[in-house]
Amino acid sequence: MIELIGTWLMSYDPGFDVFRYLTVRTIGGTLTALMLSILLGPALIRFLTRMQFAQSIRTDGPESHLLKSGTPTMGGLIIIFSLIISTLLWSDFNNPYIWILIFITISFGILGFFDDWLKIREKNSKGLSGKYKLILQSIFATMAISLMLKVSPYGDQQIYIMPFNKEFIFTVSPVIFLCISIFIIVGSSNAVNLTDGLDGLAILPSVLIAGGLGLIAYASGNILISDYLFIPFNPLSGELIVFCGAFIGAGIGFLWYNTYPAQIFMGDLGSLTLGGILGTLAVLIRHEIVFAIMAGVFVMETLSVIIQVASYKIRGKRVFLMAPIHHHFELKGWAEPKVIVRFWIITFVLVLFALATLKLR
Repeated sequence: MIELIGTWLMSYDPGFDVFRYLTVRTIGGTLTALMLSILLGPALIRFLTRMQFAQSIRTDGPESHLLKSGTPTMGGLIIIFSLIISTLLWSDFNNPYIWILIFITISFGILGFFDDWLKIREKNSKGLSGKYKLILQSIFATMAISLMLKVSPYGDQQIYIMPFNKEFIFTVSPVIFLCISIFIIVGSSNAVNLTDGLDGLAILPSVLIAGGLGLIAYASGNILISDYLFIPFNPLSGELIVFCGAFIGAGIGFLWYNTYPAQIFMGDLGSLTLGGILGTLAVLIRHEIVFAIMAGVFVMETLSVIIQVASYKIRGKRVFLMAPIHHHFELKGWAEPKVIVRFWIITFVLVLFALATLKLR
């Protein structure tokens, strides 16, 4: 919206062209989402507390978590509202990639809302059936990727870029590309959901990864930078940095209330949505493998659950004291803040390493 207003005001004063700059709109989107989320937080916390929308705590989890019983959930509303409003204010409406991300944000948010609602109504931590959740996530992802293939400016969007090797870029068929993309989006959504077990554990890594993906989006949308880094140029990608900026602002604003000890949890409403957004961003900018490096903590959390379940079914023994792996470290004697901050540090290092692969090729 502001981009359109800036274009209109240029007829009166060329100086208003500044509102069309990606850098200015990214900063504006970040600060707008940050202020909205911080201002919205107290009112939403009071409302959710009054409505008794409290988080259901796992009875088989660490005993220290039982103290969190009664903490309001569905805090993802703070993130989603701030993100969408800020994106609508600062992004270019003519960019179809922005609308794809808004669609993913709303659709996964609705799915997460019903999942949280069932947990609150039934007063347990089960929520929506895993089978139905996967089916709906796959349908939403299919719709998003199908639209991407339709609106992308070039016909070579079914490509994969390998780190450390600028010559090895391979193409797959549309069907295989669609299946892989669905796997990435759905897998990312559920990986963040599994990670969201400690105060602030999922939100800051999501923010750091969004920042990394935003930089790649900006690079691929700039013909000079993309040529320098030897990555495919896509004129639609650059605008995604505005969305990533709004994501970062909304996430940091939410962390203000979610940091240990949390005043509010994001719930599946937030975690499923954040993961879906990050996976979709990775597919849109064609850097899924780099995204997997950045999301190493989310991958580790997911693998710990898979290994734990497989080991127990096959051998009758557990590999970890408890899965996901953040609970394992808690039971090993690590204080919750120590687990959280160390996982943040790991993500920060992985994001920097992943960005370095763009040049070390």
